Amino acid sequence: MSVPTVDDLAADPVSHHYDDLIAPSGLTNLLGTVRVDHDLTQLSAVTFPPVSQGLTATATLFVDGRLFASYGAEVTHAWRPDRVVRSAELPGLRIETTTVAVPGETAVAIDVRVHNLGSEDRTVGLGFTLNARVREADGAWLSAESPSAANETVVRPLRQAQDGASTGSGNDGLDRMIFTQPGGAAVSVQGLDRPATVRASGVAKAPGDAYEVGIGGTARGGTVDTTLDVPAGGSARIAYVQAIGSTEEQAGATFHRVAADVPAAIKAAEEFWNTQLSAAFTPGSGEFSGSLPILTTDNDALRRLYWWGVLGVIWFRRDFAGNVLGRSYDTLMPNYWSTTTFIWDFSLSSLTHALLDPEPMRRQLAHWIASDIHTHFGTSSLTGGPVGQWYSVNDYAMTRLVDDYVRFTGDQQFLAEELAGRPVHDHLRQWAYAWQDFRKASPLADYGEIENLLECVSSYTHEVASLNAANVWNLRTAADLLDRAGQDGDQLRKTADELLPHVIDLYEPGTGFFAARQPDGTRLGVRHCYDFSIVGTTIADDLAPDVKTEMIDFFRRELQTENWIRALSPYDPDASFSVRPDHQWNGAYPAWPADAARALVDLGAPDVALDWLPGLARTANQGPTGQAHFVEEAQPGINGGARKAPPQLPYIIDWSCSSSGAWVALVIESLFGVRVGADGTVTAAPVLAGLDPGAVLHGLRVAGRTYDVHADGRVVSLDQVGAPTAP
Repeated sequence: MSVPTVDDLAADPVSHHYDDLIAPSGLTNLLGTVRVDHDLTQLSAVTFPPVSQGLTATATLFVDGRLFASYGAEVTHAWRPDRVVRSAELPGLRIETTTVAVPGETAVAIDVRVHNLGSEDRTVGLGFTLNARVREADGAWLSAESPSAANETVVRPLRQAQDGASTGSGNDGLDRMIFTQPGGAAVSVQGLDRPATVRASGVAKAPGDAYEVGIGGTARGGTVDTTLDVPAGGSARIAYVQAIGSTEEQAGATFHRVAADVPAAIKAAEEFWNTQLSAAFTPGSGEFSGSLPILTTDNDALRRLYWWGVLGVIWFRRDFAGNVLGRSYDTLMPNYWSTTTFIWDFSLSSLTHALLDPEPMRRQLAHWIASDIHTHFGTSSLTGGPVGQWYSVNDYAMTRLVDDYVRFTGDQQFLAEELAGRPVHDHLRQWAYAWQDFRKASPLADYGEIENLLECVSSYTHEVASLNAANVWNLRTAADLLDRAGQDGDQLRKTADELLPHVIDLYEPGTGFFAARQPDGTRLGVRHCYDFSIVGTTIADDLAPDVKTEMIDFFRRELQTENWIRALSPYDPDASFSVRPDHQWNGAYPAWPADAARALVDLGAPDVALDWLPGLARTANQGPTGQAHFVEEAQPGINGGARKAPPQLPYIIDWSCSSSGAWVALVIESLFGVRVGADGTVTAAPVLAGLDPGAVLHGLRVAGRTYDVHADGRVVSLDQVGAPTAP
């Protein structure tokens, strides 16, 4: 099998008790997102831009009048791209729920099935607390948590549309709980797909007003209760639906369409996600403007990591109405920074974007080039405006993005396109020289304090090796791109050669790591994977053999674990500064192991990277990559994989992160060794002979041509030999 399905990408089932250190999973239908919480039905962070409601929780389950969580039952979560199945047993009962973000709808649905394990018929009471804090966007969402608002709440059958046509449920006689932003265009409609008792936590204002209440604040909005008659040895079902809209009529119509047949919505979600996965590898699918090559391999780890990377980029596609770019790719979900695309994270999946969906990538790049990338870390897809503070990686990130886009699409005209009053190739020149404006008492750039760098490593400040090595790479890469644009890149290359020895001077001889030089000239040795990875992937060929050997030894000794990586060595004095696992000793951000493996290949240790793959692949067992995974010294793993870190304090880590495209780059550019020359020539220098000598990348699209790349180094142009047989 060469193209994955939802079953191939299913996470391992995870069993846990209330408030165990398990990251709540997420779902998306590419219009919005939802967080699937720890009990059997609770949801939070139901977000369909331009409507948000923060981390508000709803649909919390009661069984026979008692809060489900208080029973102490173990809950099992089973995630797939299309659904989350949650299950648990209570005395005489098994309850199983299936949650989906409904394709094509601003809605989420939960099918609830109760199984009677006993020998007698039974009546089971089910209740759900309902809440919402819907709010329409009135600008960019500039905080990590999306905004919310106090809502007005009313219980009633849904209204008829003003033209007299039914909203879809105005005549069904079923009460719904309707949450509305006062004075705004945001509505949430919640309820069941069968008759139930719906109560708001307030008093009716007047007869006929049902249970209308005032501003609810953070208070519980109300409840919906029903009973199920469950025969001995049999089962019964109901479904919960939440629909979001700008008006009650719109949300109500959505609610009715979904509630009319929730099992059909669940089936549609499976079909939708299988279509997305197939389309990612199919040229001209209509879902994406490009396609990724199909990997055929007998090595399960190689295949799993490649698919993991692909899924983690598709997962962040956002096609909601009102998206200023038409289509964008978010960075985190489902808890934080909804509708924000970070320049840094987008660049870590640069190759994947260039192959899979180059048209929105081009629009995103043009948008950023026309902005001031030295003033923000990302962009709001609601407004196109800036979000956050400046990240010092931005010059490197943008150079990498333009380079990958131009090389893999062959769109040379982009370099000459006028943006912000000058051609793109002039912006490239500016980014290549931008480091000079950050110099202080040294030839190297001083990138300031932690808020511009890794945020939770206090010693990683000022003159760091990573981004100064990246400046050498920027100069050389910009020179090549300028040559393509008919400009002269020689001065850039000369400047790179002059800068290089000053970067290498930050190396701490005999250690394998680099120093961060401070404004007073002191050197702080920092044992961080970011130096290892960026130095290793940008200037490896310029390092002395003994430096390479020491770097590899340091990595294996202090950073590498069996199934993940420590971002910071536990021997580093700053390991006590923070417990945030994306950049500290207790874990790592999801692109760091992939980039470290790429550095190992470039530094001359591909066997170390290849031997590591089976352990890394075990970490691909919990859905798409998390914003961070713990190393096992910090938290026990899950079925042999490094555990995803959770969102609660002190970790504040999201369940998934878009930088997973770094794993695609590892497979294509490092393990298959694909290189695209200035003239568009595609070559390969694979390192896979000892892993899978028969592995092939089928249908790699470069500059309008299609290639098969073999593990023995053969690159076959399919445009010359005709269409290939199906792999």
